[in-house]
Amino acid sequence: MDIKTATALRRLRLVSAPEAVSFLLLLVCSVLKRTTDFNAVPVMGAIHGVLFILYVIFWVDAWNRARWPLGTAALYFVLSVLPTGGFFAERRLRREAEDSVIAARARKEGIVNA
Repeated sequence: MDIKTATALRRLRLVSAPEAVSFLLLLVCSVLKRTTDFNAVPVMGAIHGVLFILYVIFWVDAWNRARWPLGTAALYFVLSVLPTGGFFAERRLRREAEDSVIAARARKEGIVNA
């Protein structure tokens, strides 16, 4: 994995959890808006919107650079629209990065070829 691919995956991983948290907070704010006089939906909606747009931009970049199969790319996109999906995406992306580091070290030390 080259440095640009690793960077793209890292960016996507780093925005995944905050995007998931903002989605959950937006849902809480929506409930509070309907049940109390508290209305933070405009602010939380804007924050979540920005984080979601960043997630989609970083997702497209990671898909392009990592050359994921369609199923993997679709999974990461579906995880972005589920309330807790960003947490699962972050975990999978972290594992993918760790696996690539292990594979790169093995290739460097001559343990495996390719």
